[in-house]
Amino acid sequence: MVRIRITRARGRVAAALLSAAALLTATGCGAADMTKQTSPFAGAQGAKTVNLSVQSWVGAQANVAVAQYLLEHELDYRVDTVQVDEIPAWDALSQGRVDAIMEDWGHPEQEQRYIEDKKTIARGGDLGVTGHIGWYVPKYFADQHPDVTNWKNLNKYADQLRTAESGGKGQLLDGSPSYITNDKALVKNLNLDYQVVFSGSEAAQITQIKQFAKQKKPFLTYWYEPQWLFNQVPMVEVKLPKYTDACAEKGTEDPESIDCAYPTTPLQKFLNADFAKKGGKAASFLKKFQWTKEHQNEVSEMIAADKLSPQDAAERWVKENPDVWKAWMR
Repeated sequence: MVRIRITRARGRVAAALLSAAALLTATGCGAADMTKQTSPFAGAQGAKTVNLSVQSWVGAQANVAVAQYLLEHELDYRVDTVQVDEIPAWDALSQGRVDAIMEDWGHPEQEQRYIEDKKTIARGGDLGVTGHIGWYVPKYFADQHPDVTNWKNLNKYADQLRTAESGGKGQLLDGSPSYITNDKALVKNLNLDYQVVFSGSEAAQITQIKQFAKQKKPFLTYWYEPQWLFNQVPMVEVKLPKYTDACAEKGTEDPESIDCAYPTTPLQKFLNADFAKKGGKAASFLKKFQWTKEHQNEVSEMIAADKLSPQDAAERWVKENPDVWKAWMR
């Protein structure tokens, strides 16, 4: 099926969708270009090393933290992780500079180039988590104004959603400018009296949302699931025009033409093709790694909200969920 994907760089159309920035160091994205560097462990003699790409949002960090913990403590591998933006991560994966991407929201051009044409990247299977990007308002505002959850009524509330950053228009809060989103096209094509305002990163966006929620102020934000923040700030999705394949195909040719909602996207793993064939137990384990949205959010919340290190969060989750991860070892 053709989709408008999200790239967080959370896109199946170059207009597509997400994502978000995360907390490798409790900051947002903008990581190194892995096509210009290699793992410091790559030449370690006799070492069994796995190099994992860490995407710039906390859910992706949760995947990698758990995978790293199990690779190191159960399978006796040495793991190198590097935070890298989405498109460079595909280049690095193709070149063998990283061995696996644990969470991808859809990059059709890269899939065609590296999987179908060059055959340097192999599919690693479903992560088990379904991703979706959309526009959200806080539940307390939706409870007071139920009609705000339909995009056709958003202009009615533009004045209430105006901020200093949005000028005389309502504010649509986005994350990092590096995310590929459809939001500017949607605002234009749906004739909405709104201005897209970038917070700079997922972490900054979370901070802003929490500030609004603490003061019970209304807000409209680009957001996505899975995401642990829903546990602390309940939000309701605003219904945009229904996503269709025709809209996606049109958007693939011209991203500025997008006028429909973001799709629902089963998140995928990808492996370097040589690693997929010759990576032994590590490659087998990463292919079998599959968990739920609830599992990922649990680890993400420990990292982002409880301020545990990724290693400590992963260790706690692993100790509490042996029935889940032991199936990945078989």
